[in-house]
Amino acid sequence: MKTVSKSLILLAVLASLLSFVKFNHCRDVGWGVPDVYVHACYSDISALYSDRGMDKHVFPYSSATNAVEYPVITGLVMWGTSYLVSDEKNPYRNYFDINIALLVLLFIGLVITIFKINPEFAYLLPVAPAVIASLFINWDLWAVITAALSIYFYKKEKPDLSALFLGISIVTKFFPIVFLFPILLISIKCGRLKYFLRYFAITVITWLAINLPIALTNYQGWSRFYKMNFTRTADWGSIWYGITALGGKVSALNYLSILITFILIAALAIFYIDISETRTHHQNLTLMIFLTMAAFTSVNKVYSPQYILWLTPFAVLAMTNKKERSAFWIWQGAELIYHFAIWQYFAGFLGGKFGLPENWYALTIFIRIAALLYFCLTLARTALAARSTTQRLSRGSLLEFLSKATDGYA
Repeated sequence: MKTVSKSLILLAVLASLLSFVKFNHCRDVGWGVPDVYVHACYSDISALYSDRGMDKHVFPYSSATNAVEYPVITGLVMWGTSYLVSDEKNPYRNYFDINIALLVLLFIGLVITIFKINPEFAYLLPVAPAVIASLFINWDLWAVITAALSIYFYKKEKPDLSALFLGISIVTKFFPIVFLFPILLISIKCGRLKYFLRYFAITVITWLAINLPIALTNYQGWSRFYKMNFTRTADWGSIWYGITALGGKVSALNYLSILITFILIAALAIFYIDISETRTHHQNLTLMIFLTMAAFTSVNKVYSPQYILWLTPFAVLAMTNKKERSAFWIWQGAELIYHFAIWQYFAGFLGGKFGLPENWYALTIFIRIAALLYFCLTLARTALAARSTTQRLSRGSLLEFLSKATDGYA
């Protein structure tokens, strides 16, 4: 076991080095446009250093119009690391180096955490090509590792710690809020609604404890992230952007995306009922978390390249069968195609000698989402294959499931 752990750490370090090589061109020559896109080495870390006032140590939520577009912990990380910059000749590179050094440590910790939860498939995380390509685009790993720790403590039957880390993760990037849905389903199925209410309360209290001091003193800057996400139109990488890029029209996008999300959640709830009796609670939890995240990102108004860092660790946790690996690699390959397509698309309309036309870029969006859907269906088929004929979904089992919602009050 120790030898395997050391090998995984070595893989994580190697993946970090490969990612560093990919970003090093911009690190050496600067992050100029369109060069930053031509060489696919764009990073929010360097881009936002001066754009959000980190070079002057401006508090990240002090401005109503130029506050950082992230939840509180990410903003504080951006701000705090700005005080560590000591190279006056090249502060952008120094700031980038400081942040990626921390991200490397987080990535190593993430790989170890995934190994502790699902050792059989943990090696897939540090060798996933799309993950390697995306490690240093943003600060996402701060949220991903805390979300993974939440699952680790849930598996260890330490729900209070799990809820605490989930709350921290939500304050960092917000996307792990979708974890609450699978946890609710499993709690109802087990007749432990009180368990979920306690879990939910700890998560909310953690979120409030970290957010309130900033929200009460800098409300306009703090709320910018939430306002932007509600009011934004179809943005990069989303299926909605692909539709509009090909000449289609999407009306009432906010309500449409919310409606489809709820439809997908309802479908996932029914799916969970169908598989819940044939798998362990932990297997159900990791699968449902990944499927919920995949549904959320697929219909979201933006689908950034670094979202692969959200999805891959939990995809690895959801895997239970070696036959799923081929679908995993197909998905990763599609993500890698999209990763380079978006940068070449940007390069094209920002003055690059070569670039990708918009219709071709839109095509890679659909390829990416189709590959994710294929991987999700592969995981779902594995889960469904474990059922016996007598365990198939029936009207009675659905009613029995719904009735258990009140058992927690008994």
